[in-house]
Amino acid sequence: MNLIEAIIIAIVEGITEYLPISSTGHMIITSALMGINKEEFTKLFEVAIQFGAILAVVALYWKRFFDFSKWQFYVKLIVGVVPALILGYLFSDKIDEMLESPLVVAVSLLLGGFVLLFIDKAFNHPTVKTNEEITYKNAFMTGLWQTIAMIPGVSRSAASIIGGMQQKFTRNVAAEFSFFLAVPTMAAATLYSIFIKKWIVDGEISKGYELILQSQENTIAFIVGNVVAFVVAVIAIKFFIGYLKKHGFKFFGWYRIIAGVILLVLLYLKIIQ
Repeated sequence: MNLIEAIIIAIVEGITEYLPISSTGHMIITSALMGINKEEFTKLFEVAIQFGAILAVVALYWKRFFDFSKWQFYVKLIVGVVPALILGYLFSDKIDEMLESPLVVAVSLLLGGFVLLFIDKAFNHPTVKTNEEITYKNAFMTGLWQTIAMIPGVSRSAASIIGGMQQKFTRNVAAEFSFFLAVPTMAAATLYSIFIKKWIVDGEISKGYELILQSQENTIAFIVGNVVAFVVAVIAIKFFIGYLKKHGFKFFGWYRIIAGVILLVLLYLKIIQ
């Protein structure tokens, strides 16, 4: 993967990470269309650039993240992320196997799209209108919904937003809490991939940080990719929140369905194996 390819993948990550359209699905489609070789560093890179997307949320909501007087906020995040940490640890190998299946991603995109078409009508009587009104039970249940996104193509954002709206959050509160939950969830996944997970390259076992530092090209791709993902994610988050104030999720539902169909076509034509 060269620097231009890394930048394009980072742009895709920044745009899709916080929209309910599946960053994984879009990176699979993008990589296939660009003919990017799915070597170990490429797989690591697609996870590691989440760090830039994480910082985008922290930067936009820094007052909330660094207001230590409201300690309940941190407890709710911990409660919300516990299900993902436990299930992610127990089923990490299975998740990696599913990531190798574009068909799973395509089906998830389609099914998630149909759900988003009807979510506004299904949950149209919200009672939780501010983040402060979110209870610990709400946080935990939303976190449980988030674990569905361990199935590639579901979208962590979509799963947690649907979970929030099922808990009677308004659209904006559901989206913002989804952003907040992303920080510890994605941070755990990123740190695991870089410092704990074992990557096999040419028959040798390496840690993620060793792959990043293996060559100047890898190191530059990692740094530039995170910077690009950060900038693009900031723009995407601002757009998404502004959009939800006036519109619902139907557009994203149709978009997912189209993306799922495109992926199925690519599979049928064997452009993606």
